[in-house]
Amino acid sequence: MLKNKDGKYLVMLRSAEKYPEAGAKWEIAGGRIDPGTVLFENLKREVLEETGLQLTGEAKLIDAQDILKPNKHIVRLTYSGFADGEVKLSDEHTNFQWLLLEEIKKLKPIDQFLKDTLIKLI
Repeated sequence: MLKNKDGKYLVMLRSAEKYPEAGAKWEIAGGRIDPGTVLFENLKREVLEETGLQLTGEAKLIDAQDILKPNKHIVRLTYSGFADGEVKLSDEHTNFQWLLLEEIKKLKPIDQFLKDTLIKLI
């Protein structure tokens, strides 16, 4: 969860064209870990790739979620940190907004895992 100097968080609308199985939903930046690289370096890389923003300072772990699928167990770690720069979306997203947590909670459609994290924070 990327926060700007105004205290708002970045949410992005997932591309339904690129991800038809998941559909267009509001979500936060994220992705997979590259083997052989440390967690924080992966976090900075994903933020830059998806948003064009630079992560500044240390990010804080705010949630851990289990995503259980047939023959697969994914652990989703959600961090909160500050970001600088101008948003430049990748092809993974079609729109973005900077919003307060209360505003994000009201967005529809929203990624279920983001929604579950917000319930814990607000």
